[in-house]
Amino acid sequence: MAELSEEDRKILEVLREKVSGGEAYVRAKNIASQLGLSSKQVGARLPKLAEEEEEVDVDIEKWGRARSTTWRVTRS
Repeated sequence: MAELSEEDRKILEVLREKVSGGEAYVRAKNIASQLGLSSKQVGARLPKLAEEEEEVDVDIEKWGRARSTTWRVTRS
């Protein structure tokens, strides 16, 4: 993948804060509200970030889907 965009970096910053205690379960809409992005923007980036290995220091795993997808985030 090419260099990460500014939005990707902001999303990763939020994820790093959330997993400071080990692991976290997040939804795109919660991240989006913190960053002023739409949940679609965040939701489209999370799977791409999950596949990125070089610049991403958290593991992002699609965990469950009820009303919206939940992502499990842990430290790499």
